[in-house]
Amino acid sequence: MTSELFTIPAWADLLAVGIGALQGALFAAQFRDRRLDLLGVAIIGIATGFGGGLLRDILLGELPAALQSNWYFPVATGAALLGMLLERVLTRLSGLITVLDALTIGLFGAIGTTKALAFGVPPVPAVFIGALAAVGGSILRDLLLTLPIAIMQVGSLYAIAAVAGASTLVVLDAFGVNVLLAASIGVAVTFGVRVLAVLFRWSLPEQRPLNRIPRIRGYRAK
Repeated sequence: MTSELFTIPAWADLLAVGIGALQGALFAAQFRDRRLDLLGVAIIGIATGFGGGLLRDILLGELPAALQSNWYFPVATGAALLGMLLERVLTRLSGLITVLDALTIGLFGAIGTTKALAFGVPPVPAVFIGALAAVGGSILRDLLLTLPIAIMQVGSLYAIAAVAGASTLVVLDAFGVNVLLAASIGVAVTFGVRVLAVLFRWSLPEQRPLNRIPRIRGYRAK
């Protein structure tokens, strides 16, 4: 089992924040009609990079990691601005945003789950925390851009991919697999499920509207 003394390497958390901020800025820069300036894109990028970690640490009752180091804000801001400045070049690479998105949720999911286990959280809640950490950045991104939240849309499989990766990590940890190896496999599972879902258009069954509203006995429409 994960040792209570285990701590997330700072470079891993910063890597997740940087990739998340880059992806968020690339995503936001696509919307020309929103007329976002450098500050607007930077804010969205920072929110995307910080969102998952903030939710994770709040649920664990800890001061957010982004407020415990001087490195988080510069890394997130630099990555967000880089994403905006290079948006026209980077978006020509087919599927780059999807790949970065899948990598972001994989990293945050693995870090969130591992940290929860290290805090003594039971396996099932640890999976929940990991999955929420994985999608937290995309939720804040979509809210700031006033878009439908991606994890609630048909075909996204955001949450499913995050849960699959977090569950894999928990199971491997329970069997005594080295936590870094388990986390790496968890990232790979999340990444694979998300990318394959996009490539093959996998989706959960869609909620269908009712053809008619059932009449309630004793009720007459006015």
